[in-house]
Amino acid sequence: IKWRKRDAHVTLRSHESVEGSLRYWYKRNKVDFLASKFAVWNDDAIQGSLDCAAFWVKDLPFVKSLSGYWKFFLANNPDNVPNEFYGNEFQDSEWKTLPVPSNWQLHGFDRPIYTNVTYPFPLNPPFVPMENPTGCYRINFHIPKEWEGRRILLHFEAVDSAFCAWINGHPIGYSQDSRVPAEFEITDFCHPFGSDHKNVLAVQVFRWSDGSYLEDQDHWRLSGIHRDVLLLAKPKVFIMDYFFKTNIAEDFSSADILVEVKVDNSLETSKDNLLTNYSIEAALYDSGSWYTSNGNPDLLSSNVVDLKFQPSSAPTLGFHGYVFGGKLQAPKLWSAEHPYLYTLVVVLKDKTGNIVDCESCPVGFRKVSTAYKELLVNGKAVVIRGVNRHEHHPRVGKANIESCMIKDLVLMKQNNINAVRNSHYPQHPRWYELCDLFGMYMIDEANIETHGFDYCTHFKHPTLEPIWAAAMLDRVISMVERDKNHACIISWSLGNESGFGPNHFSLAGWIRGRDPSRVVHYEGGGSRTPCTDIVCPMYMRVWDMLKIANDPNESRPLILCEYSHAMGNSNGNLHIYWEAIDNTFGLQGGFIWDWVDQALIKIDESGRQRWAYGGEFGDVPNDSNFCLNGLTFPDRTAHPVLQEVKYLYQPIKVALHEGKIEIKNGHFFQTTEGLEFSWYASADGCNLGSGSLSLEPIKPQSSYTIDWQSGPWYSLWTSSSSEEMFLTITAKLLSSTRWVEAGHIVSSSQVQLPTKRGFVPHAINFSGGTLVAETLGDKIKVNQQDIWDITLSTKTGTVESWKVKGVDVLSKGIYPCFWRAPTDNDKGGGPASYLSKWKDAGIDSLHFVTESCSLQNTTNSSVQILVVFLGVSRQDESKVLFTTDMKYSIHASGDVIVECSVKPNLDLPPLPRVGVEFNVEKSFDQVTWYGRGPFECYPDRKASAQVAVYESTVSDLHVPYVVPGESSGRADVRWATFKNKNGFGIYASRYGSSPPMQMSASYYSTSELHRAMHNEELIAGDSIEIHFDHKHMGLGGDDSWSPCVHNQYLVPAVPYSFSLRLSPVTPASSGHDIYKSQLQIS
Repeated sequence: IKWRKRDAHVTLRSHESVEGSLRYWYKRNKVDFLASKFAVWNDDAIQGSLDCAAFWVKDLPFVKSLSGYWKFFLANNPDNVPNEFYGNEFQDSEWKTLPVPSNWQLHGFDRPIYTNVTYPFPLNPPFVPMENPTGCYRINFHIPKEWEGRRILLHFEAVDSAFCAWINGHPIGYSQDSRVPAEFEITDFCHPFGSDHKNVLAVQVFRWSDGSYLEDQDHWRLSGIHRDVLLLAKPKVFIMDYFFKTNIAEDFSSADILVEVKVDNSLETSKDNLLTNYSIEAALYDSGSWYTSNGNPDLLSSNVVDLKFQPSSAPTLGFHGYVFGGKLQAPKLWSAEHPYLYTLVVVLKDKTGNIVDCESCPVGFRKVSTAYKELLVNGKAVVIRGVNRHEHHPRVGKANIESCMIKDLVLMKQNNINAVRNSHYPQHPRWYELCDLFGMYMIDEANIETHGFDYCTHFKHPTLEPIWAAAMLDRVISMVERDKNHACIISWSLGNESGFGPNHFSLAGWIRGRDPSRVVHYEGGGSRTPCTDIVCPMYMRVWDMLKIANDPNESRPLILCEYSHAMGNSNGNLHIYWEAIDNTFGLQGGFIWDWVDQALIKIDESGRQRWAYGGEFGDVPNDSNFCLNGLTFPDRTAHPVLQEVKYLYQPIKVALHEGKIEIKNGHFFQTTEGLEFSWYASADGCNLGSGSLSLEPIKPQSSYTIDWQSGPWYSLWTSSSSEEMFLTITAKLLSSTRWVEAGHIVSSSQVQLPTKRGFVPHAINFSGGTLVAETLGDKIKVNQQDIWDITLSTKTGTVESWKVKGVDVLSKGIYPCFWRAPTDNDKGGGPASYLSKWKDAGIDSLHFVTESCSLQNTTNSSVQILVVFLGVSRQDESKVLFTTDMKYSIHASGDVIVECSVKPNLDLPPLPRVGVEFNVEKSFDQVTWYGRGPFECYPDRKASAQVAVYESTVSDLHVPYVVPGESSGRADVRWATFKNKNGFGIYASRYGSSPPMQMSASYYSTSELHRAMHNEELIAGDSIEIHFDHKHMGLGGDDSWSPCVHNQYLVPAVPYSFSLRLSPVTPASSGHDIYKSQLQIS
């Protein structure tokens, strides 16, 4: 697994002085949300990754980045690499160039492969295929003269999957593990300092190695030197590692500090008695105080503790390292809410007191512990409002850009996410520094996954085989030793989906011995094995979570390591999880799967860029679009569901219960002093009033309660005659933070105030002149002078034309509708999926036959027409699946009341929807609705969507999911209008006793959304397709591979009746006025 590779250690920086180290962190920590504005997701990212690699070592005089364009050659297997390509005399002028860091598949070499479980090569451990693409890299470099007399270390931050390296033709080492550093000493192989001769670094990277069997994560398989390559100059004797430990008092009034320091004196003649010739010092600086004053702070004066050397008093024989200790009174604690940091500096001095070496890093004081069914941070059972995050960039793959990492953190913080699981491997070192700074709890996960063995009948999981134990343990050690000083890490993870066996006991035991200050996490083996300190299932159903929480014999907290699979239009039922988590002792949160749609940029045949998924690069095997399960698009544009996440994760909760409004501060460490509260009241969608809400600061985990009738909105309620009144309470930040500017809405909650009096439908004033109705052949024509006219076809039973003052307002319809374009969740589950059942029943090929269409009643002011539709499948047109009676009442006012009675076959599966569909002219693209919004929402994903009157365009309603399907819906719509720019259009609303409806409007037909495999492939129709659904099935999302819409959000095949009202809209009318005309106080 390695040769000549140095032991794992923390990131080294080789400062020249204490002040230089403090100045380095002073600059490095001055980062905030403004940096996220420079995030790039296109070809500019290539240079961006190179610039960042150079920037990260800026102001480090003894560190040099080798990032840039290297010479590169790709062989199809290791046997076909150019002979002695690593030699100084080798001519590489014909080779192409490749940026480092990068993945070669994203620069025209080889192909990316996306696979979830199946290994991308034949499973035959420990062997890999002969066809093993092998990258050959070469670059020249000079050693700065200022480094003379120092030892030179060559540091690879990460290479996928394994590599050999040479300096000037000399082999200097081998390493595997694609996500942690590999470091080699190259002093003896370099040309003398100041020499005119160029040093040649050559690297041979293997796409597959036996280590690849431990790297079967669900992501793109990309190869190459994807993190930076560094040269470090160290003195002959140097600081090689250090470990910051704290023991915080029970009352958090003080903290004992221990720092373990390792020194490399391997070149010294005498290895004993290092302290005869050298001294070691360690000190702690209050870096949080650096930014309280303007200008250049006196960094050295921020010293708060000088740590003292503590000779070993251990009863056992042998050397126990160099340990320094001290005590800090009243430490400022680190948490995700208050991410307060100090800076630790460790110095090595010679006999004369001159600094020989200096290392430093940010550290924080926080205590991670457990109690019965609780994970505690600083004594509080913090709720994990988390998300899983892969390293993924749509253009540069696994290469990293600081502004893009900050973009992720800023978006997470702004949407109330407080925890991240590094799925499923250690990530870039700067990511940890940023999580320390911004405040993000973290599970750091070892680069181990062997999921593909789950379906293998002739090989055991590696965890069951002793031969794999050393390789697995090496990965865990490499992670822990690199990342051990980061305050953000509250848990170490043994990896992901790697079965369970004896090797996991070795991994857990080593971590517990090395770092008992954090908990151990591992889901494999059923999430409740002795190798995990928290019950950490994935995709567990709520009812099973409650069973564990209520099990008195289970003393560990339950935190979902993965839940709510965000594949496409998904994440239904999320509110049900949080109702359970917020109200059940022992349930402590979870991590949504996952953060970003892992698509890559691809240029199609027309030269247009689009997002691509598995199989689009000729990759075999592949798992198609299963990589698209993020809360954001690849460029970090938010999916609508991120609003739902923000709402359910929000720290300020508002509820109206038994006449009392309760405002709860869900923070664990901060009061509401930094928040500004306001209220807003609306009635039937109209603004009634608003104002500030003066509250005394609410303590953490405490509530403020007010009688709703004593609030400033009560007088508005008493004077209003509206049907519905809603109260919205909002909390905004008073001051800017590292992650957002002042005025950001942290929490917003809407409650419906009690109904003052009953409202019932009443007889609308349908008068407006005299109707003329006539039957001409197979047409029924109804008109009112020259104001409007409607034409129905007796053959189809649909409206062929509806004109208002010569303007066509309805071009096609009205049809019953029971089908939707399947979502990813609809497709999941194979033969048991909703889509399979719909297809088996013939619902996917449903069309309607008009059994009858006849005039029922005609007066001077109204006409009634009854249409009976038979829904039959094209698979078997003799079988009627749906019988729908649709009664039109057309009034002289221009109103059309549509009463629908649906009788489905009772043997049908749950239905996608029950509603009506019609089309309007494309120019009617100005949409106003009174219902939930403004973003996309569905029956099982609408908790965050507030009821109001919203305006949009049909284009803006569309959600461009990478793979199209049912989308763009709005829930609980009372009424909507569709108008052209001149103010003409059509109004639609619920009617009578019908409840609010699900509404959508799109240029893309349902069949088109089903047909296209990419958003860019969608072809707009010549009209706008509008749906009003009495019932619409939920989205589901507990997972995406089984039918899991909760029962209350299914639409069973039973009879339904509902009514809607259609009316013409002119510039002189509004949807609100039309809607109010159909209500009266009872």
